[in-house]
Amino acid sequence: MSTAVSITESDFIKVIDNLSEKEKEVLSRRIWLNWEKETLQEIWNSYWITRERVRQIAECGIKKIGRLIKASEFEKIQRIGEEILKLHWWLLIRDNLVNAVINEAWLDNINWSIIEIILQSDFNIKKSKPQSWTKTYFYFPEISKKIINEIHKESLKILKKKKDIIETNILYEMIKVNLFSSFWKIDNILISSVLDIFTDLVKWEEKYIGLTDWKILNPTTLKNKAVYIMKKRKQPMHFLELVNEISNHFWEIVKVGTIHNELIRNKDFVLIGRWIYVLKEWWYKPGTVLDVIIDIFKKAGKPLSTEDVIKRVLKTRKVKKNTIYMNLQNKNCIRRVWRNLYTLTENIA
Repeated sequence: MSTAVSITESDFIKVIDNLSEKEKEVLSRRIWLNWEKETLQEIWNSYWITRERVRQIAECGIKKIGRLIKASEFEKIQRIGEEILKLHWWLLIRDNLVNAVINEAWLDNINWSIIEIILQSDFNIKKSKPQSWTKTYFYFPEISKKIINEIHKESLKILKKKKDIIETNILYEMIKVNLFSSFWKIDNILISSVLDIFTDLVKWEEKYIGLTDWKILNPTTLKNKAVYIMKKRKQPMHFLELVNEISNHFWEIVKVGTIHNELIRNKDFVLIGRWIYVLKEWWYKPGTVLDVIIDIFKKAGKPLSTEDVIKRVLKTRKVKKNTIYMNLQNKNCIRRVWRNLYTLTENIA
């Protein structure tokens, strides 16, 4: 779909020269022409009119631009924007749409805000009103506000129940199943675009999604940073490896002793081998190798061979087989009932 469009900032200035003086000045100050981008508040202060009136003047000028650029290179930008919106099921946040248009139209040297104004002047698409809980987005009128709100509502319901981040694809499938009776056809692309809108949700490296106020998604303490890295890796980690990962990801110096003390004292982490840790929430029980062996025998309810015990211990601990065998020789807790069969002593069982 990539289509080169030949326009310059000077070309756009010629277009807005056809607006009224007030419309031209407001838009020039709003879209950063001549490096003088200003907020509605700043423009309001200079004119002594309300911010809403400033917005009305800007919108009136933008509508005129939509008529002025018909059959021009600028209109090609609108068509590209429409095609991108269609690919995303009629909805996309402003930043993503503008960046996508710039890439598709090969517009490397033009004011970002000009592209936004050109898209906003397209009579076929709409731009959302400013709201504190959403990002600005463009959409086709055909997209139902009900489906937007229901997707958002369902995602919050699922995340709050899980109380943890979820892989985006898994969350999308759950949303589709739960909303199937009301909206029989919902695409993952639409769900992704909708969830980008809301500020109370955040995508984590495009693979996971969670609530914005969860510390795991915005870690500040060393403990939360360790949890962040381990959830990202999803596997046991040597504490020195964890130190390096935290330093590289968060661009900060981490002392080896400090992180080791944090892992030892915090119950969210479980030592499963020589300096190797996992998260407790991964269904690992804290304790020594002997504690694990005792738990294995209690769950089995019968004598087990050395091979059986070793196999079961290695599922939750990164230790040498000889370490497991040595713990089986603990006569205070373990007794041998046959040549290669062990069980718990009576005082432990």
